[in-house]
Amino acid sequence: MKVYVEVYGCTANKGDASLIKGVIKESDHELVESLDDADALIILTCTVIDTTEQRMLSRLEKLKDSGKKIVVAGCMASVQSDKIKTIVPDAGLLPPQYPHHIVDILEDKKISFIEKNKTAFPKYFDEIFAPISISEGCMFSCSYCITSIARGKLKSYPISEINRDVCIAVENGCKEIQLTSQDTSSYGIDLNTDLGNLLREISIIKDDFKIRVGMMNPYTCLKNIDSIIDGFDDQKIYKFLHLPVQSGDNKVLEKMNRKYSVNDFIDIIDNFRKKYPDITISTDIIVGFPSESDEQFQHTIDLLEAVKPDITNITRFSARPYTKAKELKERIKTEIVKQRSRKLTKICENISREKNQKLIGSKYKILITEKGKNKTYVGRNENYKPIVIENKVKIGEFIQIEVSRAESTYIVGSII
Repeated sequence: MKVYVEVYGCTANKGDASLIKGVIKESDHELVESLDDADALIILTCTVIDTTEQRMLSRLEKLKDSGKKIVVAGCMASVQSDKIKTIVPDAGLLPPQYPHHIVDILEDKKISFIEKNKTAFPKYFDEIFAPISISEGCMFSCSYCITSIARGKLKSYPISEINRDVCIAVENGCKEIQLTSQDTSSYGIDLNTDLGNLLREISIIKDDFKIRVGMMNPYTCLKNIDSIIDGFDDQKIYKFLHLPVQSGDNKVLEKMNRKYSVNDFIDIIDNFRKKYPDITISTDIIVGFPSESDEQFQHTIDLLEAVKPDITNITRFSARPYTKAKELKERIKTEIVKQRSRKLTKICENISREKNQKLIGSKYKILITEKGKNKTYVGRNENYKPIVIENKVKIGEFIQIEVSRAESTYIVGSII
């Protein structure tokens, strides 16, 4: 059977896709690069917000009459199988805990799903990026989050097995290792270790590659902050911290069930910046959470203007099925949410542009990671800043550049 894989959503889904492809490559089936050439389609879905869910359902509508076997993987297969079956009644369902069962699904075998370490299965790496799962699930129940319901409770993988995956990726030419999890700073809580220990072990691996650490929850980051900050102390590791605060108001954070305070978030940022002054800070904000007042929204603005993150990902509140937040009263009017979102977006763009402009004239060694628009290339410096290069270069090579121009979402450099 010829199989085409389509991936949406987070880095965890991309990691699952590499496992699915790896298992298929070792089977009697064949991976193909075009949907037209395929007998079967595997679509890894995301349902983190309503607009993403609608996009997935729309895609299934377009595929349902293709005559191909359809397997739906990712979070929707776990928590919204009814919606999938309404559109594609014969679809195979592959929840995110069980990607290793893909061949069984393709061959219509009767399955008793068994969860196993994702690090125990072959991976297929065909790009410069290698998404590596370090754990599955989450130890929290944030009131708005459907992903924790879809992916279950925390299960960390042994450091030795993660190291093996990293080594295989590097041997296959991957230059950027993306450590992925629902919460990377939860790593090891169930194994009597922590993220810092994992980073120190991976950094020992020989070769010229970079490591990007995925999203951390401030609550678990605080628990092992000294070890985690120390774990970042290797040139292989991008000085990049993705730490979603979600709101600048403590009462809203309580309703979100986030288990940390605004001051906790600030303390983490201060500690990282003390050790790594130029670290890139990325955070997430949910605008219009039920009952969020104008004053509470202003607290979020005040926080961002004080902390000045390099990147702020802004999402309008989306009530997800099976979550506690869906049942909350005092919904904010859509027009107010849009106004707040637009206002916050403008503020954050100005903060990002101001920070990037301070980098003009700086010199960096960067890793070229992808092609950009209009015959440009994009690379990353040690702080994971995206740098656009107008020179002709090769993906996967390291080059020396000087920053010549800055925008809110990227900077421009020239080879020196």
